[in-house]
Amino acid sequence: MHEFYVDLDSSVEVTKTVSESDVYMFAGITGDFSPNHVNRTFMQATIYGERIAHGALIVGFMSTASSLMIDRARKGGEVPVSLGYDRVRFINPVYFGDTITVRYKIAEIDTERRRSSAEIEVKNQDGQVVAAASHILKWVTNE
Repeated sequence: MHEFYVDLDSSVEVTKTVSESDVYMFAGITGDFSPNHVNRTFMQATIYGERIAHGALIVGFMSTASSLMIDRARKGGEVPVSLGYDRVRFINPVYFGDTITVRYKIAEIDTERRRSSAEIEVKNQDGQVVAAASHILKWVTNE
């Protein structure tokens, strides 16, 4: 059996400023034109006061961090593939112009089941947690 090429507590970070064009392109790709994301006047009348990014877009940035971890781990005849995200939570809004940092950290390695689990935390430029999730990778052989 092959060994894992990540260690417990291995981590990667991705930082991205979320722009208006990011949100509008995501809306166009997904068809999610909710006023929460694309209607400034509507959102100015809410407690948020401004448009907010799609939660699914933030999960996409979580996936970017996962891919960075996979790139680091892709050795020795195994390929990690995503089994999914659990306990996804959007704790605070992400506004246009916010700079978010996604931290992806390996929290558990199950060699028998060939899986690793990671904890993901997303913070904005003020250090405020805006999202969190856990992620499971399945390690499959190329043989």
